[in-house]
Amino acid sequence: MIKYAKSVAPLLMFVFCSFCNAQNKTELPTGHTEYKNKGVITSYGPNTSVRTIRQDRKGNIWLASNEGIIRYDSNQTVGKSFTNITGDLSPNRFFSVLEDRKGNFWFGNNGSGAYYYDPVEKSIQHFTTEDGLPSNQIICMYEDRTGNIWFGTSSGASCYNGKSFRNFTTKGGLPDNWISSIIEDKTGKLWLGTGGNACIYDGKIFTIFTVNGSTFRNVWSIIEDKKGNIWLGGSDGLWRYDGSTSTTFTENFVGYVYEDKKGNIWTSGKNVNGIWVLSRYDEKSSSGKKPTVIEITQSLNLFGILEANDGSIWFGSFDGVYRYDSRRAVGHTITDFKNQK
Repeated sequence: MIKYAKSVAPLLMFVFCSFCNAQNKTELPTGHTEYKNKGVITSYGPNTSVRTIRQDRKGNIWLASNEGIIRYDSNQTVGKSFTNITGDLSPNRFFSVLEDRKGNFWFGNNGSGAYYYDPVEKSIQHFTTEDGLPSNQIICMYEDRTGNIWFGTSSGASCYNGKSFRNFTTKGGLPDNWISSIIEDKTGKLWLGTGGNACIYDGKIFTIFTVNGSTFRNVWSIIEDKKGNIWLGGSDGLWRYDGSTSTTFTENFVGYVYEDKKGNIWTSGKNVNGIWVLSRYDEKSSSGKKPTVIEITQSLNLFGILEANDGSIWFGSFDGVYRYDSRRAVGHTITDFKNQK
């Protein structure tokens, strides 16, 4: 059963842009480094692609965008603003942002490597292939339960223990070196989405994820829901794996998968007509093979998805960031932060 929600935002056309070739890295020494244009504040958000959205422990929203790492100071009582943290730090696009358990931040850049940001000292430490990374093209990042930081790159996965990098490639068992998603499940095993198949790492070996002889190819997103199910999105559509069997909810392309606080599953991808849609699979019916799905068609064609502490849903698009608010008394609203004065 599919219901269609009428979009209140202008019709937006979108094509997932291909990852650009890695450019020469920014020549910054490893260590604490001051950077240009730090703390540039505006009343509006980025006008270009926002790929990852995170909320920190203080409630601020962090955006990894083509224009840099941008923080939305959502806790201000008077006026809310966007602060470009990285300024002119790198000419390349930022794909990912991560707050670690100590409250420090990691920025993943598409061509310049990784950056470690101390918000107290307002200083940066820069890591590249010269420091041990397998590639300067960082696609995703993840912190495991022991505090190690994992980097998914265009040339393999890398685990940083605070002192050195340990790299994993096809030579060590990965099905493909393009790593788009990394998570750790409740059993402590790592799931890695690659340009080939999804795989599982038990700390010793990589095993291609297979259910009844079928594999999941060209993975874009992996999550574990509150019930322990694994959801995979990519070229093979949307799968849910309960530990023994898998259920296919759609065979159409799914680029991003996210679970909200109520257990609803949100995805961005294409529908049967090849139109980009935002879909929400209702938690109450998602245990079945035909869950209730709400689709917002031809509207926000997204990268990242986040449910903020106030219940609003944030979306990263090719032309900025949007907020979907279904809590209003009359109808649903979509706020476009692009050039908002």
